[in-house]
Amino acid sequence: MRRAYILKQVHEKLPLILLPPRSNKYFKHLLSRSAQVHCLASSSIAEDINSRLRSGGACYHSLQNLLSSRLLSKNLKIKIYRNIILPVVLCGCKTWSLTLREERKLRVFENMVLRRIFGSRREEVTGEWRRLHNEKLKDLYSSPSSVRVITSRRMRWAGHVARMGEERGLYRVLLGKPEGR
Repeated sequence: MRRAYILKQVHEKLPLILLPPRSNKYFKHLLSRSAQVHCLASSSIAEDINSRLRSGGACYHSLQNLLSSRLLSKNLKIKIYRNIILPVVLCGCKTWSLTLREERKLRVFENMVLRRIFGSRREEVTGEWRRLHNEKLKDLYSSPSSVRVITSRRMRWAGHVARMGEERGLYRVLLGKPEGR
């Protein structure tokens, strides 16, 4: 018996995907729930961030051996973090409005990954092994933090919305002039 494959496009900017029949319920794409539903309530954003952090944590744990390996350079480990783990966590972040609690969760996750990448340090005076402090991690990781990346993506998204035509609903919401029910 031949299996028919379904050609599906999840989002207009993503390529078409060949899916086996009845696999739609098992297919989880990276678009955030808030981007799918266009619901910007704070509770759904918090749920979305928690879901992204869980997905990023699963990705981190699957790559944990690579990130702690002494065979790979620190630059390669940082590239793995930036290109594999961070996109999973930050997918759909341009619609998030972060509270201090959510910013802290993102910073904790980022510091956990960076501590795995940079390892612990030996103190010169006592010779003891110690975990790296947050400030030292920030110095070693020269890229902007995930919270700054989210802020810049939100600003870029707001610029796109501001340049939209007046007939677009999102533009009217930005101006504070929604019409209809």
